[in-house]
Amino acid sequence: MRNWRTHIELIAAILSGVLIIIAYILETQSIELWSVITYLAAFLIGGYAKAKYGIRKTIENRKPNVELLMVLAAIGASLIGYWTEGAILIFIFSLSGALETYTMNKSRKEVSALMQIQPEEAWLLKDGDTTRVSVSSLQPGDRLVVKPGERIPADGRLLIGHTVVDESAISGESVPVSKDKEDELFASTVNMSGAITMEMTKPNSETLVQKIIDLVQSAHSEKPPSQQFVERFEGRYVNIALIVFILLLFLPHYLIGWDWNTTIYRAILFLVVASPCALVASIMPATLAAISNGAKSGIIFKGGVHLQNLGEIRAIAFDKTGTITRGRPEVTDFSLRKDIDNDRLMAIISGIEMQSNHPLAKAITEFIQAKGIEPLRNLQITDVPGNGLKSVIDGEEILIGKPDFVNLHDAEEFQGGVLNRWADEGKTVTFVRDSKGIAAAISLKDTVREDAKATIENLQKAGIYCIMLTGDNKKTAKAIAEESGMDAYIGSCMPGDKVEELKKLLTEHQYVAMIGDGINDAPALAIATTGIAMGEGTDVALETADVILMKNDLTRIAYSIRMARKMQRIIKQNIVFSVSVIIVLLILNFMQSITIPIGVVGHEGSTILVILNGLRMLNRNI
Repeated sequence: MRNWRTHIELIAAILSGVLIIIAYILETQSIELWSVITYLAAFLIGGYAKAKYGIRKTIENRKPNVELLMVLAAIGASLIGYWTEGAILIFIFSLSGALETYTMNKSRKEVSALMQIQPEEAWLLKDGDTTRVSVSSLQPGDRLVVKPGERIPADGRLLIGHTVVDESAISGESVPVSKDKEDELFASTVNMSGAITMEMTKPNSETLVQKIIDLVQSAHSEKPPSQQFVERFEGRYVNIALIVFILLLFLPHYLIGWDWNTTIYRAILFLVVASPCALVASIMPATLAAISNGAKSGIIFKGGVHLQNLGEIRAIAFDKTGTITRGRPEVTDFSLRKDIDNDRLMAIISGIEMQSNHPLAKAITEFIQAKGIEPLRNLQITDVPGNGLKSVIDGEEILIGKPDFVNLHDAEEFQGGVLNRWADEGKTVTFVRDSKGIAAAISLKDTVREDAKATIENLQKAGIYCIMLTGDNKKTAKAIAEESGMDAYIGSCMPGDKVEELKKLLTEHQYVAMIGDGINDAPALAIATTGIAMGEGTDVALETADVILMKNDLTRIAYSIRMARKMQRIIKQNIVFSVSVIIVLLILNFMQSITIPIGVVGHEGSTILVILNGLRMLNRNI
């Protein structure tokens, strides 16, 4: 039943077309009365929706519109005896309207799919018992049990168990993601393996999937500037067209000498061919199709205006941590003193570092444990803020931390000067000192994403200037910029500095995008022409940005720019084509070289063509 209602406009258009054929056959058989009745039925069935919309909008806005022009043209044609022509006009007009509705429905398909996959019930764990409850009754802090094959009911974190989760509904990524304790879980994703216990961390209104739904719905309702201009133009144009129509009903008869039948016929044909239906349909179907394409590809646009702006981008500023790099430091080098028991020292280092929450300490612990070395347990440590960690083991003091903390001179001399070599490569160096001096040097680096270099290359080929803005020191910034292939970099950038650099870029390039994921990136995201946030970024960055990359996939940046530019090309093609068709038909009308059927096919056919051209934006091979 729901599917039948979805296609009601198309059904009405097809039924109207069938009735026109029957009426035409009756007319050729000289059955005039039944022919006229059948034509009237075709008028009512095919034109009801458009006539109702046109009259209602005319009353609401107190100005005529395109729909009203078409209705007047069809009525005028029938009044002077051209029933077939008027009916064909209604048929093609209703068919183009059905096609436009199809475009709208197609672009909202992803939102509907997301709404349908949202779970309605969950297993609430309380006092050791599980109870089936409504998801709407859940609150942050509630503990939930999710069984294999079930959809995760809320955003939260994994407390007990290990599983694999299908996150394709929100990220578009088909490969399931492994989840362990403390990992983040998202509502509406599918728990594929083991039963797990999770803690809800966000209310239902703030889940990631709900944010996606809200953003896409908002994007559908927000019209780009070009569409707003066309709609303003449409109102003035229709008024002018009606005035010209009234003049054409009389002036050609007196000024050119046309007979009354020709004068009225050409005036009505003017209404048909002068209507800007194709022009009005040149922009929004293509924009909605592009937004739909983006949603399927893990790119959320907050409105058509941002798509248009993205197509104009000439420079992109990248944040480093979490954008160009993974945002998680990894051990790249581990150099030990020759006279030392490697396994024992690594066990000591791991035992000390595992008691710290610092990202560098976690990276070192993970690196050592991956080698199968068990950490020494129950060590007493002292945290020296800003420097490192200290512990006493079997009467021997062990220091782990910055070069200054362990003696800068000794650190610089260790292993022939690895400190300076690694620092020049943009790495952070941590040292370990025992009673005999420097025992080990460990270098860590926030590694560049695998797709970063290819993305930068593709953007540069598209004529886009790429610059990295980071709060890291200049050595680190230089190393990452060179590795990723940036055109330029600026290190030691505070949030305010990023804003100033964005202003300079805007002055030089006019259209500039900013890509980031942190709270410190929010001011720069706001000032950029287009702010782009990584999907795993902070809530502030996601709220501030105009475009969100749900999969944290940098290749989506180049894809979204190609899509935006293709959309612009299609819109320009549509506008030039629709205006050209109107001009040619108007000239042919005044030359008395076309008839109403040809005018109808030319005008309404152009409308259908621009809508179909816009639908090409649904193709993901861009």
